[in-house]
Amino acid sequence: MLLKQTLTRWAAVWTLGVGVMLALSQAAWAQDIVIGQVGPFTGIPVPDAPEVNQGLKAWANQVNKAGGINGRKVVVFEIDDTYKPDGFVSALERAMQRQPVALISPIGSASIQRMLNDKLLDKYDVVFMNAIPGAEPFRNPGHPRLFHVRAGDKQQLEEIVKHASTLGMTRLAVLHQEIPIGTSGMKVVADEVAKNKGLEVKGVQGTLDPAVLAKAAEDVARLNAQGVIVVGAPPFMAQGVAQLRKAGVTQTIFVLSYVPPGLLVKLAGADGARGIGIAQTYPNPNNKVRPLLRDFQSAMKATSPEVSSYTPFQLEGYISARIVGEGLRRIRGEITPAALAKSLQTMGEIELGGFRIDFSKGNVGSSFVDIAVVDQEGRLRY
Repeated sequence: MLLKQTLTRWAAVWTLGVGVMLALSQAAWAQDIVIGQVGPFTGIPVPDAPEVNQGLKAWANQVNKAGGINGRKVVVFEIDDTYKPDGFVSALERAMQRQPVALISPIGSASIQRMLNDKLLDKYDVVFMNAIPGAEPFRNPGHPRLFHVRAGDKQQLEEIVKHASTLGMTRLAVLHQEIPIGTSGMKVVADEVAKNKGLEVKGVQGTLDPAVLAKAAEDVARLNAQGVIVVGAPPFMAQGVAQLRKAGVTQTIFVLSYVPPGLLVKLAGADGARGIGIAQTYPNPNNKVRPLLRDFQSAMKATSPEVSSYTPFQLEGYISARIVGEGLRRIRGEITPAALAKSLQTMGEIELGGFRIDFSKGNVGSSFVDIAVVDQEGRLRY
């Protein structure tokens, strides 16, 4: 009798224990998946971060309406870093209190360099998806948990040089900023020009100081190059275009993908912006041919119905978040930043409906580059 009672009590305890474990497991499974964005939501380079955020939220809303990630809701938050390295460090510390599995698209050379120098990716347990800009020093050697969606500055500049050569240009000039994106960009152009017989290039360095930049633009004008490439942070490139036009440069000017055409129109005027070539690391967001773009536009209409024309940064936020989602769906077991990083690195090439991503050979997923031109109405023509 005593043995029977003992066995009965143990059975009850075991059943209760299993029930508690199952409840805890179900509670953990039901927890929201948190994804954040730390970026400059005030001051220049607005509107980059807000537009990335619109794309991120469009994806999250689309996913949640379809049942979430393996039944779990995606929650998105954002924190303003004011486009300053100290602001980024502070914002990242606050972001980590929300325990995100991933953070989307940090923006700014100085902030990203600070993140790498201070080894913040070793300090914090999180995956960063798609840093802006794509300067080569941030990719090589980079960090195992820093993934890059967009084609890098190196690939963009190589495509610009090839495009200029196709147009028959033989003399190029580079106006570059005295920061990593500018100095490394100048080297990339020089290396690419060296591979092309009949091409020559000269560089002029400048800063965002108005007087220094104006003087640098005048120096470029005196070179009488057939094409000018401006490399630096978005404010430098946009101001550089305006100063080059003031200095009398009428030749074709090229900039990297980070410069919105609207900012060029604002600073250089419609006439000054017309004809500017802007490297693009994503397809035309207003094109309806690719299934990916139709999905993106449908998601944007649902969350931002007031927006009628879409930007590359909105598409960038959507694609970056969607890639995180693809990695999360493939995780079997507990969702953690480490599990997400492993999932991204092992999922092989994925086709998002007209845009391919593959992290199996490294943490740079795309090599897509196109050149779009600003038209007389300030819009991009692909």
